[in-house]
Amino acid sequence: MKELPGTLYTAEQTRLLDKTAIEEAGIPGFTLMKRAGRAVFAEIQKRWPQMKTLSVLCGGGNNGGDGFIVAALARQKGYEVQARYVGDDEFAGRLRGEAREAWLWASGEGVRFQPFQLDEAITGDVIVDALLGTGLTGDVRGGFQQAVKMINQRTRPVISVDIPSGLCADTGRVLGCAVKADVTVTFIGLKQGLFMHQAVENVGELIFDSLHVPESVYEQVSVSAFRLGADDVAECLPKRSRASHKGSFGHLLVIGGDHGMGGAAIMAAEAALSSGAGKVTLATRTEHISAALMRCPEVMVQGVESGHELLALIEQADVIVFGPGLGKKAWAEQMLQAVWETRLPVVVDADGLNMLGKKEKFQQLSRKNWILTPHPGEAARLLKTEVPLLQRNRIMSATELQTATGGTVVLKGAGTLITDGDVMHLCNAGNPGMASGGMGDVLSGIIGALLAQKLSPVDAARVGVYAHSAAADLCAAQNGERGLKATELIPYVRLILNGKI
Repeated sequence: MKELPGTLYTAEQTRLLDKTAIEEAGIPGFTLMKRAGRAVFAEIQKRWPQMKTLSVLCGGGNNGGDGFIVAALARQKGYEVQARYVGDDEFAGRLRGEAREAWLWASGEGVRFQPFQLDEAITGDVIVDALLGTGLTGDVRGGFQQAVKMINQRTRPVISVDIPSGLCADTGRVLGCAVKADVTVTFIGLKQGLFMHQAVENVGELIFDSLHVPESVYEQVSVSAFRLGADDVAECLPKRSRASHKGSFGHLLVIGGDHGMGGAAIMAAEAALSSGAGKVTLATRTEHISAALMRCPEVMVQGVESGHELLALIEQADVIVFGPGLGKKAWAEQMLQAVWETRLPVVVDADGLNMLGKKEKFQQLSRKNWILTPHPGEAARLLKTEVPLLQRNRIMSATELQTATGGTVVLKGAGTLITDGDVMHLCNAGNPGMASGGMGDVLSGIIGALLAQKLSPVDAARVGVYAHSAAADLCAAQNGERGLKATELIPYVRLILNGKI
């Protein structure tokens, strides 16, 4: 399978790529449409070689035009084709541009198109979803809604053309209802919405085809976001100097672990050591010292009972991780007050975010060297909104939070986003096994360690997020998603950061 590109686009940017390919590169629109149809049909033949019948459900736009091409190609190869369109008797007369060309060409190849009927069974061995494309903005309605529901009721494999019908190409939000595809073949530019929010339930396996659009076209259109991968690790973590010593890789201070919550801070400290920090100090409640030393004797553990005691440790540190197991009581308030006064780079996670949100004039924080790592619930509290509203447009939400704080924001979730206000990065690695306690604590330790090794905040965040998620995928591949523990990721993170896997 071909590696997916690293660049992501909005629906509007993808349309501009298409327009530029036609007008600047001189590729006729119908040629692009035929290439798209061929790409989908080739994928069908490769995956389901025993297929004898094909059901193609089409709309009236260019997405439907791609479907007309698929139907014609199948007819040429001798497959039995059930070709259906959603519309009335005037459907064909309203087709325009390349979609009309595709209809006429497919009809000339012997494809017999009929209107979709709710009481008619979908009979194909494979179902092609070519109903709605990237131009959809409102909820799916009428015949399209009925067709989507029928597709989702079938047990036969479904392949979506460009994007599963009903999915927002920019946000990954389901617009009322959406096709649940087994495979999606997308073209020219990767749509950012395919990698986040509800899209992860609908896209299935994603295949990309550039349709032979030349590189000169991509050079003329801006990019919305960059998808993280192993190249980010190699780019940001060069080979270490042979003359290095522990002072070369920073001194990280982890602050957290109120009564009964020591494990969170201990996990963050352990993850930081395995991610390359030169020295790690853990400032926690005195009762957790023995457990921390037994778990990871390389960590320097200090019991702190007041903010005043913390100040001396802050003076020795280069970077701070603030929040794992912090709690929300008086002790946490004292820790926050001490951290608030420092100008050191700080990774803020978990209860640190909740405490920060209570801080008066929080939105005047404006510290470029702070990294905030909220999950959607924490981010919603910081922005004083509701989680469903925040999730409707995750990229906009991450941007708003970054604008409010001035630092680097890691908005965790399906399609984790990282932005410093200049560039947006998206991580599509990771799996549902990560929905367990301690995962965020381990991530904060990783990011803090990378920050201590003098990576910029945005680089530390993007490399840390990728290594964390990729490690979870490796663990899940070996032992399954269910029961995945946060500490199981740590050895894999070390291997990933060293370029070993």
